[in-house]
Order: sequence, then structure tokens, then C-alpha cells
Amino acid sequence: MSKPLEGIKIIDFTHVQAGPACTQLLAWFGADVIKVERPGSGDVTRNQLRDIPDADALYFTMLNSNKKSLTLDTKKPEGKEVLEKLIRESDVLVENFGPGALDRMGFSWERLNELNPKMIVASVKGFSDGHHYDDLKVYENVAQCAGGAASTTGFWDGPPTISAAALGDSNTGMHLAIGILTALLGRDKTGKGQKVAVSMQDSVLNLCRVKLRDQQRLERVGYLEEYPQYPHGEFSDVVPRGGNAGGGGQPGWVLKCKGWETDPNAYIYFTIQGHAWEPICKALGKPEWIDDPAYKTAEARQPHIFEIFKTIEAWLADKTKFEAVDILRKFDIPCAPVLTMKELANDPSLRASGTIVEVPHKKRGSYLTVGSPIKFSDMKPEVTASPLLGEHTDEVLASLGYSQQDIFNLREVKAV
Repeated sequence: MSKPLEGIKIIDFTHVQAGPACTQLLAWFGADVIKVERPGSGDVTRNQLRDIPDADALYFTMLNSNKKSLTLDTKKPEGKEVLEKLIRESDVLVENFGPGALDRMGFSWERLNELNPKMIVASVKGFSDGHHYDDLKVYENVAQCAGGAASTTGFWDGPPTISAAALGDSNTGMHLAIGILTALLGRDKTGKGQKVAVSMQDSVLNLCRVKLRDQQRLERVGYLEEYPQYPHGEFSDVVPRGGNAGGGGQPGWVLKCKGWETDPNAYIYFTIQGHAWEPICKALGKPEWIDDPAYKTAEARQPHIFEIFKTIEAWLADKTKFEAVDILRKFDIPCAPVLTMKELANDPSLRASGTIVEVPHKKRGSYLTVGSPIKFSDMKPEVTASPLLGEHTDEVLASLGYSQQDIFNLREVKAV
């Protein structure tokens, strides 16, 4: 079966995580992604946090599936010539260099547009153009702080906290992929390429929109009724950290299950939704709570919500997190076990759905990686191994019309 993005050629000038996450997604869906890397070294993540000597690190393999690797020294005239030919034949160039790097290479937007008026140039940035911090170098945790996530994550009596989820990196890559696909559809109508840019700060803030909602509510009424600080605590003029409270107005908390004394992940997340109150009472063996005025409404429950959670924890004390969820799901109660990376890696459902896949690699042997989180009725994206450094150099050069002698000459001058 042909894939939707077959025929789309992408020059991948990205490294580390945000850009590679974007281009990997497009490669899964059929795009021909050519990762351009520096001869002899390549993407810095090839050797970061290695677990096998002389083999590409998992950091690299898990962000560069389904791609080709072309080694190219764009500082050499011969390398620039190869890149110009590649640009003329490609649809998209994706980069996450520092500000002005492409210009210094001699490939400004004007030059790219001259070489290929249909080219879409997509960029990952730390901050949007014109932002007063647009010269700052940005990494994952920097983006989480600049985008509002850190200030609203953690407990009220502790410092701002970084999420383990890649809100700055992979999240930005997903946003950029959407931008690229939109620009490609736009090109179908206009025949023209364009620039697409996504900043890491903007992408994090986009995921924190409910906290921006809460800032406006707080400024209007002076409190946030679904936060643990209400009604007995105090609010300042900024959205506070709410611990494990639900962000959508439904009270929730992480609760201990059997074995929590020795297992730091023997917990479930339990949500108390208004329409689920009666089933919750029945599941807990507390039918008297259903019509009790002190518990019947969300407003009535909020002042002693932690007492309610303590009662639920007492019910959970003799149940593992999996046993508890199996009982609660029958009552249609929103909840989930706190799953570890080990449990997720071995989850048969995730293996069957392709969310986690095992991929053979020429140097590493088999390794686990994520598969497409997007599911289709008529397509199951195949995940193939990340490329070795320069693995496809000869193939790409041949496709651009270079002869074997030309390729040998390029190697002699170390342009590839």
C-alpha cells in the first residue's frame, strides 16, 4: 500500500530531539527524509548516553527511524553544490540551527526561494521571531520554564517542577509537523512555498492553555475552586501549583494502593466527576454518601475532598493498582494505574497496537522504540531502524545524478 506522504522529499537538517521528532513522524507516513549530517560525527545524540560502545545511542535511534543519512560538509564548495542540487529536488527543508545559521551557510530564505520557489522551509526556534529572548539558546527544561509549565507543576510548598514528558522538544516537533503538512496543502493551491516556524515557548504555552484560562479566572474572582488551596488556603495573584489536582475542574488525586511502602509506583489516579459520584459511592461501599448533603454536590465535597480521598485510600489498602482499576472500571469511574516505563515497555496491548515496537538494528541488535501514536483505519505505519552515519550517502548522490567517479571525488575532498 502506498503511504500518504510518498513522493514528498524532505531535507532534515535537524539534530537532538525537537526537529528529529518532527521529521521522524513524516517519515513514518511515507516521506523520503534525508538526514544531512556532518562527516565523521553526525547528530550529537549518536553518542550521547550510550549503553553499547561504538553503537548509536538509543537517544538517536528512537528519534530517527525510517530516515536516510547523507554525510555532507556544507562548508566546502563541493558540499554546497550537492546541497543546492538536493534543494532543487526537494519539497521541504527542516532545520533547528541557531538564529542566522542558514544565512551564514549561504542558504538564506531568499536563496532557498531562488533555488526552489516551491520549497517549504520549516524551523524550530526557542522563541518566536522578534521576541526579546530570541537570541537565547533553548533546551527542553528551558522551554518548560519559559512556556509556563514549570511554574504550574509540582506542589504548592515546593519549587517549580519540570515534567518528564518532552513538552519543549517532541511537542514542538509535533506542532511543526502540523505546520509542514498545512504548508504542503497550501502549496497545492498556490504553487508557492513558504516559511514555517514553531517556537518551543509557544508550543509549551499551547499545552498550558488551561493554566492561562485559570490566570484570567483568578484575576476576576480571586480564587480557583478546583485547586487544593480552596477553600481554606490562600491565593496570590498568579496561578499556583496544584499538586496532583485535576486541571479540568474534576477533583482528582494520586492515591496509594497495596504495596506502596516498597513500590514507589503502587498508586492509581482517581478522578471524582459529578456524574460519577453515585457509582463511586457504590464502588466504595458508601451508599449513604449518595444523598448526604455534605457530599452530594461538588461544592459540598470540595471543603473535605482530602478526607474523601483518605477514605478511598483505605478502600485501596488491600488492592494492587491493577486490581483496583479492574474493579473501578466496571463502575465507569475515571482512573488509571500509575504505570512505569518497564510496565509500558512490556504491555501487550501497546505492542499489539504498534505504540511500542521492537526494531532490528545493524549495530545494536533489536531495540524498543515508540511507534506512531496516530492510528489509521487503512494504514499501519511501519517503523524501520535509524540509519548508520552516512549509510545512504552514495544512494542519495546517485539519485542526484552523480557518477561513481563523482562520488569518489567528493570523498577525496572529504565533502561527504
